[in-house]
Amino acid sequence: MPNGPRLRQVALVARDCGQVAGELRRVFGWPPPFHDPGVGQFGLTNAVFEVGDTFVEVVAPAQPDTTAGRYLERRGGDGGYMAIFQVRDLAAARRRVADLGVRVVWTADLPDIAGTHLHPADVPGAIVSLDWADPEQSWRWAGPSWTGRVPDHAPGGVTGLTIEVNDPAAAARRWAAVLGLSAAGRGPATVELPDSGQRLRFVPAPVGRGEGITEVTIAGLPVQGEGPGGTEGGSPPGTEGVGGGPWVIGGVRFAGEDR
Repeated sequence: MPNGPRLRQVALVARDCGQVAGELRRVFGWPPPFHDPGVGQFGLTNAVFEVGDTFVEVVAPAQPDTTAGRYLERRGGDGGYMAIFQVRDLAAARRRVADLGVRVVWTADLPDIAGTHLHPADVPGAIVSLDWADPEQSWRWAGPSWTGRVPDHAPGGVTGLTIEVNDPAAAARRWAAVLGLSAAGRGPATVELPDSGQRLRFVPAPVGRGEGITEVTIAGLPVQGEGPGGTEGGSPPGTEGVGGGPWVIGGVRFAGEDR
């Protein structure tokens, strides 16, 4: 487990969880997802996919007037929604965000995992969560097979995100401060997670569109067949089923990447 923060889980929000989850399975051949009944408290349904020892989740509103539903309206459709970072010292991380004036909208403290959701108005671009797990390689949010232990799993995993925001440089500084990192990366709007080899890129959001995660890069991304393409929001012509992608699924570009 890296000493610094690690991006452990990314969530997409969709109008139809089953449709987007099914497309992810068809294109990438991921194992069947875990469906967490606990997200019902947020008015959601979900599907959590194991991607190496990281995770890609799809959530969808199951009732009116949810945060996820409002996000779909702001973005004008499906898209990236949440970034969950694993930290070794959650107490220190919670003190840090309090000192930064960042509001906390939800916490959970269990014997083997704890989470801290931050207010998206205070950390632009997504709902950011700071989480802790014991054992460090386990991840209760992915279901019983990952609760308190680490099952056999495929290699690879999530290596980075691209996030559309109104002010990329300011957003990079804010995310870096929340994570206890420097915003000095490959550019003024990049945050490197050096211990995990992951990267966060911030780019301008188009006029009239809300902020959100637009791309996920994954090491060792498998391909089972042709990706979605040829229609609005699909993959660029000529890239369908080609190793490395990109493929657009659930409003998010997925691209392969070597570590």
